[in-house]
Amino acid sequence: MAVWDDLVGQDRVTAQLAAAARDADAIVTAEHAESAGSAGAAQGPSADRVSASQMTHAWLFTGPPGSGRSSVARAFAAALQCSHHGAGVPGCGFCDGCHTTMVGTHADVEIVRTDLLSIGVKETRDLVRRSSLSPAGGRWQVIVLEDADRLTEGAGNVLLKAVEEPAPRTVWLLCAPSIEDVLPTIRSRCRHLSLRTPPVDAVADLLVRRDGIEPEAAARAARASQGHIGRARRLATDERARARRAAVLKLPLRIDDIGGCLKAAQELIDAAGEDAKQVAEEVDAKETEELRAALGAAAGTGGRLPRGTAGVMKELQDKQKRRATRTQRDSLDLALVDLTGFYRDVLALQMGAPVPLANDEVRDSVQRVAAGSTPERTLRRIEAVIACREALDRNVAPLLAVEAMTASLRAA
Repeated sequence: MAVWDDLVGQDRVTAQLAAAARDADAIVTAEHAESAGSAGAAQGPSADRVSASQMTHAWLFTGPPGSGRSSVARAFAAALQCSHHGAGVPGCGFCDGCHTTMVGTHADVEIVRTDLLSIGVKETRDLVRRSSLSPAGGRWQVIVLEDADRLTEGAGNVLLKAVEEPAPRTVWLLCAPSIEDVLPTIRSRCRHLSLRTPPVDAVADLLVRRDGIEPEAAARAARASQGHIGRARRLATDERARARRAAVLKLPLRIDDIGGCLKAAQELIDAAGEDAKQVAEEVDAKETEELRAALGAAAGTGGRLPRGTAGVMKELQDKQKRRATRTQRDSLDLALVDLTGFYRDVLALQMGAPVPLANDEVRDSVQRVAAGSTPERTLRRIEAVIACREALDRNVAPLLAVEAMTASLRAA
């Protein structure tokens, strides 16, 4: 299966990247021929392709959450490392270059994602040093930065120099929700490709084909996620995720008075906290044990750390706390997206729009809210949810932001 096959609803972007991967292969072929002293090969068709190359050293992939930015970047990275062309297009999916890139073990592909709220100067300097190395496999040194929008201003300035003057065989693949989320000086030096939200039917088909999910459950999850691929998969496979979403969709019926508003806000915050706790239970203990073992806290010493290593352990604990904060905020943001989708369905019914409901499983609740309000009030409620999301982005205390939102939903 080619690396492009799971890029849902992104045909235009896939075509451009496939063309760039062909030209990138032509560049490598021509340079290898030159280094081998084969001047004739360097002046043949490969040289013609290089002169009109669609390949460049820095790319920026933007698109709404769930559009598959990271998947597109990883597929392109695999195509750049591909040693076998299926149907004449790099990215066969089964050669060593494709396989190791897709599973994250290729020596010349660095995939960077963060569990924290930001990417700092130190981490970025490490990436820049890596980008200056020649590829071990002789093709490309590829750095995929999945959260380019989380670069601090200082980190962005560090990255700028590397993007302006890259090593000859280095390619930067940056991902962000929108072009405005990246420093102007960086985005102006990248080739920008914008992804769209995949069609619901295409997402459902992917869940059936790739994950073996029953068609009915896949269609329901794809519709509920409104085309968000990762969210759809989680809803289709995780009962707890479905339960939390069901609780969020009950909120519009529980804000008849101030007491109900405050209680609903607290429950949203508590649910997000449970998500963070679940991640911590799965990851933190393993990380801590691995670090203790690496530092030499042997079982025979009563688990005591060697002298001088307490600072390293404290650094890990601080990282875990920051990750918990981001996990809680990401979970809360997903709940707000679900709430926006509910009011979108309400508005669709009020306006008589011939569109399927994203939350058809709670149609009775949608109809009840639609009958008891007007389109103008529904729009104000959607604006209240958006304002809450913006407040969270500005680091407003989560409980305060959510309480203000629920009070606004009631007053609208």
